[in-house]
Amino acid sequence: MRRAAPALLLAAVLALSACGGGDSSSSSGDSGGGSGGSGGGGYGSMSPPASSSGGGASTVTMKGFAFSPKKATVKVGQTVTWKNADSAAHNVTAQSGADFKSDNFAKGGSFAFKPTKAGTITYECTLHPGMTGELDVTS
Repeated sequence: MRRAAPALLLAAVLALSACGGGDSSSSSGDSGGGSGGSGGGGYGSMSPPASSSGGGASTVTMKGFAFSPKKATVKVGQTVTWKNADSAAHNVTAQSGADFKSDNFAKGGSFAFKPTKAGTITYECTLHPGMTGELDVTS
């Protein structure tokens, strides 16, 4: 009986520590991967909304022939900057909700826009079909 007690206690401690660690990492893994579709996309899309809610500038990165985040929320008058992190040139052209069109810009280049009214702005890179994004502009 005395031999079983330490083994049982050890098994209980290991089981409890495994459960605590598993719940925490599983939960954070689900939220990161679920929102972005891929590991990197999920984490990239979490960062810009945090900076946009502070009322300062908001950045959208162009990487892997995609905008990240694909959808961002900004305030009227807040500067949005698109930065090209791809080796290919890109541009940013409004499809609806605003009127802007950047020149093509290479890796390291950027384009900035400041929305003047609330609403939804959809945009695209006209060089790469399917490379689209959206800004939800709030007052």
